Amino acid sequence: MLSSRRQRILCALIEEYVANACPVGSRTIAENHKLGVSPATIRNELSALEDEGYITQPHTSAGRIPTDAGYREFVDEILTDEGVAAHMPQTSAIEELRRSADALDDLIERTNSELARLTECLSVIMSPVSAASRIRQVSLISLTDLSALVVLVTDDGQVANENVIFASALSATDLSALEGQLNHALVGRAADEVSTLAASADPAFRTEHAQVVLHALSCAAATLTRARSTRSGMSTLLRKPEFHDSESLLPVMEILEDDTVLFKALGPDGEDADGIRIRIGHENASEQLFGVSVVAGAYGRGPYQGMIAVIGPTRMDYSKTIGAVQAARRMLNGE
Repeated sequence: MLSSRRQRILCALIEEYVANACPVGSRTIAENHKLGVSPATIRNELSALEDEGYITQPHTSAGRIPTDAGYREFVDEILTDEGVAAHMPQTSAIEELRRSADALDDLIERTNSELARLTECLSVIMSPVSAASRIRQVSLISLTDLSALVVLVTDDGQVANENVIFASALSATDLSALEGQLNHALVGRAADEVSTLAASADPAFRTEHAQVVLHALSCAAATLTRARSTRSGMSTLLRKPEFHDSESLLPVMEILEDDTVLFKALGPDGEDADGIRIRIGHENASEQLFGVSVVAGAYGRGPYQGMIAVIGPTRMDYSKTIGAVQAARRMLNGE
């Protein structure tokens, strides 16, 4: 464990590097931080921190930058609860955002945008995955005689929709009647039970039009029972000095293409304090994330859980990011 003095010097170096993205020298630390020690002492302590693997010197005669181990020491031993709490949004702001959302999907979108704004990193929110979601409403919206929009709403606020094309015309009146039959048969049932209705012997659901709609409902229900992500802040991330060369962010962009792979890469493998997981650089399970840090946490309860993650450079402001993820969890948990 580092001495108190070395922790203070490491903390000062990390703060300078997070703010400026430039290697930090002993003179900068001595001038900007009142540590109560001489510049010579700071130089000696920096050399010791480098020998111990907490910082490194990217070029001869350059200043130092933190290593993954240095950031881990900062997160585990230096960062305080008070430091995190100071960066959390006000409760009133959380309540206002929650009131302005009219459904879970809308709340996730709004929370995602706010999380990206607060952290200046990439925010990813995985929707809750639960086969136990119950159907609250089925809506069939006529677009033309040969097409309609099929909307499935669950009791936990999830919404999925599919467009359908009919081989023969269906009047708005007949479409409305089919909607009533579907609601009578499906409301209160699990979303993944839609497919069983398609095989039903009930003649009302054996018609060509009903089969087309039921197929669309099955597809809509399937989207609610697999991991789905929304993300915000990629353009902001690309403006970070670490990612000026877009190829350096390519591995992250590749992993974002498949929600199933993304969920596995960001998913639980143990939690840190307060239910937040912090993985720095090579601590990430996926090699594609070795160049970034991930701060993540689950939301929801029981079998109905989703995940919040912020992806950014290892130089991210950890206190701000942890506070923002904690606030986002409160938002989506309704706390």
